[in-house]
Amino acid sequence: MCGIAGFTHTSYRPDPERIQRATMCLRHRGPDQQGVASGVAASIGAVRLSIIDLAGGEQPIYSDDRDTVIAFNGEIYNHAEIRIELEARGHRFRSRCDTEVVLRAFLEWDTAAFARLRGMFAAALWCESRKRLVLVRDRVGIKPLYICRRGRELYFGSELKAILVHPEIERKLDRQGFEHYLSFNYVPCPYTLVAGIGKLPPGHWLEWKDGEVRSEAYWRVEFQPRPRPLGEAKEELDGLLKASVREHMLADVPLGVWSSGGLDSSTMVHYASQASPAQLKTFSVSFLGRSFDESRYFREIAQRYGTDHHEFDLNPQADLVTAIEQIVQFADEPSADAGALPVWFLSKMTREHVTVALSGEGADELFGGYYTYLADRYARLLRWTPAPLRKLGINLLKLWPVSDEKISLEYKLKRFLEGSLLNADEAHVYWNGAFSGAQKQELLRHPGNANLASLYEDWPGAQGINRYIRFDQSNYLPDDILYKCDRMSMAHSLEVRPAFLDHRIVEFAATLPLEHKIKGSSLKHVLRELMRDKLPPSVIQRGKEGFDIPSHDWFRGPLRALLLDTLTPEAIRATGLFHEEAVAALIRMHMERRANFGFQLWGLLIFFLWIRQWNIQVEPAANPVSTDASSVSLLN
Repeated sequence: MCGIAGFTHTSYRPDPERIQRATMCLRHRGPDQQGVASGVAASIGAVRLSIIDLAGGEQPIYSDDRDTVIAFNGEIYNHAEIRIELEARGHRFRSRCDTEVVLRAFLEWDTAAFARLRGMFAAALWCESRKRLVLVRDRVGIKPLYICRRGRELYFGSELKAILVHPEIERKLDRQGFEHYLSFNYVPCPYTLVAGIGKLPPGHWLEWKDGEVRSEAYWRVEFQPRPRPLGEAKEELDGLLKASVREHMLADVPLGVWSSGGLDSSTMVHYASQASPAQLKTFSVSFLGRSFDESRYFREIAQRYGTDHHEFDLNPQADLVTAIEQIVQFADEPSADAGALPVWFLSKMTREHVTVALSGEGADELFGGYYTYLADRYARLLRWTPAPLRKLGINLLKLWPVSDEKISLEYKLKRFLEGSLLNADEAHVYWNGAFSGAQKQELLRHPGNANLASLYEDWPGAQGINRYIRFDQSNYLPDDILYKCDRMSMAHSLEVRPAFLDHRIVEFAATLPLEHKIKGSSLKHVLRELMRDKLPPSVIQRGKEGFDIPSHDWFRGPLRALLLDTLTPEAIRATGLFHEEAVAALIRMHMERRANFGFQLWGLLIFFLWIRQWNIQVEPAANPVSTDASSVSLLN
C-alpha cells in the first residue's frame, strides 16, 4: 500500500524539490520508503507501506531500458498468475512485488493490461520517449486518485494535499461540489470541494500526451438479473468468497480482521479463519452502556472462532476533539459521515498489532443491505396518500419527545415521511444524506443549480430498487464508505482490504434477481441464507446497526463546545455561504431538544474546520440559479 503523486511540466522547469514535497506530504500512507523519478516533461513519486516483497519492492520502478517508470498504490491479488504469463513471453523479473508485474503487464499489453488486474489500485506510468503519462484507478474505487488540469499540464495524487502543494493551484471552493456535499454528506465523483480538481472515476484510465487528455472506461458492471435457484446462488457466492478472502490474506506482514459483530464482518471472520493456518486477530469498537453497542455480538464471534481479540471503547472520555481535528487534517476533503470517528480509533488500535486488516465494506451496496431500499419500496405506496396527510404526520411527529439515541424511531419516521414528499430519486439521496433542495434554499445565501439527476445514469438492467443499489455502488460506496476507510486507515499506515469488492463478486451480484437481495423485509437475503448455518443465530437475525457515533447526543454534551466555537456567527459570515440566522436556528433547535440535527451539524462542523485547516477561499456567487424547492422544510 502506498501513495502516489506527480505532475507534467512541459511549459516550465520545476524546482527539483517540488516532486519531493508532493510525495512527502503523503508519507503517512507509506512510511517505509519514498522515491521519485523525474523526466524532461514529467515527474512522479511514491511512498511505500511494505506489504509484499519487503526488501525488493522499492518505488518508483523502471523498465529494463529505463524508458518507462511506474508509481503504484494498492495490491494486485493475481500478480503471481500474470507473472507466469509474462515470463512465458520473455519478461525477466527483478523482484517479487506486484508493482513490477503491473509495469511489465503495461509494457506488454498497454492499457489492455488493466482489465487483467484483480485487486485495488491506482497507478501512474510515464514513458519518457513518447512523453506519455497514463493514470489508472481500480474498478470500484477502493483506492483514490485526484487529478487537476491547468493549461497543458496535469497534476495528480492519492490525496488532494499532493496537488495543493503546488503554488499555482488555487484553493477555491467548488460550489457545485459544495452543494452536492450538503445533499449527500459526501462529494460524489468527479467533483471535489476544490475548484479545478476532480477525481478519476473508478474503472477508468486517463492518458496525457502533448498537453491533450483522453480517458476511457476499461470496466463497467452490467446489471443483468436472471432467474436462478437460491441454492445455486448460495453455492456460487460461497466459492467466490472463499477465493476472494484467501487472496486478500496474501501478505508478508501481520494481518487481522475488523469485526463489528454484524453479518458482513462476521462473514469475513468466518472465511478468514478457514484460510488462516494461525490464530486470527480481530479488532472492534464498542460503545459500552449504549443501546446500540455491538460488543456482545463481536465477542460471540471472537469466542466462536477463537480469535486474538482487541477492542476499543469509544466514549466521551476519549480525546474526541483532537481526533476530529486530526481527521480534518488527514481527510483532506471533508466527509460528513460521522462514522469516520470510530474508524479513526479502530485504525489506530489495529495498527498497533497488524499492518493489514480485512473489512466487510461493500456487501450492503452489492446485496441490498440498507433500510433505505425498503424505504424506496414503501414510499411508492405512501405517495398514494395525499401530501397534506403526510405533512400532518410530520407535524405530529414533532410533538414526539426527541431521543438521544443514535438513530431513534421518531427520527426515522420523520425522515421517511419527509422523503415521501420528494420524487423517488431525490428521496433516496435524502434518506441517506443531509439537506433537501428546499432545505438548502433556507440555509444558503445563494443556492446553486447542482443537479442530482445528473448522477443517475441510464443503467441498463438496473430498474426499480436495483436502480438505487446501482446508484449507491457508483456514488455512496466509493465516495463515502471507501473514501472514509482509505483516509482513516492510511492516516495510521494501515492497509484495509474489502474482500467483498473482488470484481468477480461485484459482477455476480449484478446477475442476481432482486428477491435474492431483498425478500420481504430480509436484506442481503442470499448472503444471510448462505451464512445461516455458519454464524450464530444472534448475528443472522439481528438488524443492521450503522457504524456511527451518537452525534445527536454528543453535540449536546462532549462536542458542544467544539460545535459552538466553530460555527460562530463570525465564521459563518466570513464564508458568505450561509444565512447566519438559519444556522443559528439549526443549532438552537437541536440544543433545545426540539429536533435532532446531529447528522446535519456534523457535516457543517467538518466543513468549517476544513475551510480553516486548508485555507480554502470562497468567491462570491456569480448569477446563482435556485434549485427547485420541495415541500420539506428544515426550520418550520
